[in-house]
Amino acid sequence: MTNTILLVEDDKKISMALSLRLKSMGYLVDSAADAVYAMKAAVRCQPEVILLDINLPGGSGFVVADRLRASASLSSTPIIFITASKDPAMRERASTYHDSRYLEKPFQAAQLVEAIDSLAH
Repeated sequence: MTNTILLVEDDKKISMALSLRLKSMGYLVDSAADAVYAMKAAVRCQPEVILLDINLPGGSGFVVADRLRASASLSSTPIIFITASKDPAMRERASTYHDSRYLEKPFQAAQLVEAIDSLAH
């Protein structure tokens, strides 16, 4: 088992803050800033968990999640969807993916730790 987390977030400040938090928790962090690079990074690093922003350049986080689930090597990788949106339809859609959690920004570090711990195998 690796302890790598793929962080897919286009906001540089949020990405930096989350990356620092995750590294302080002992995780290796790989990052992607858009939907296109997210798949390449996931294939390369084979993460334990993916933190996936829903609103991304190059495509929706849900499109990335669909591609992950269709990939033989990544289909069971847990996903934590993160978004600033308050749209209940997004939460509902995220709940249709197995091994997933949903966090609304801003979220507390404890919520992130709990979500990761609940999904890490």
